Amino acid sequence: QVQLVESGGDLVQAGGSLRLSCAASGIAFSLESMGWYRQAPGKQRELVAHITSGGSTNYADSVKGRFTISRDNAKNTMYLQMNSLKPEDTAVYYCNLFYGKLPWGQGTQVTVSS
Repeated sequence: QVQLVESGGDLVQAGGSLRLSCAASGIAFSLESMGWYRQAPGKQRELVAHITSGGSTNYADSVKGRFTISRDNAKNTMYLQMNSLKPEDTAVYYCNLFYGKLPWGQGTQVTVSS
């Protein structure tokens, strides 16, 4: 069964932190570049960060210096550590393969209040 399951979203105050998790199954996780994406109401889905199979990372300018993407291949899990959260980070956050994407799942809701 091919599956990506996001978790960790919550309601937090501006300046707070959250750690999102993406649990993968049914794929050769260690061989895949992976990405975190987000979509706010009325806006297009955007790439937040991605990480290659070798561990190289890239970030959207809007989150650079605040978010950290990582992966634990032994656990088939990817993470997004989010610090210094801002109201504009409010969105549903999704994970997916960076190439050859799977259907989008339910994501996990992050809400940042001011």
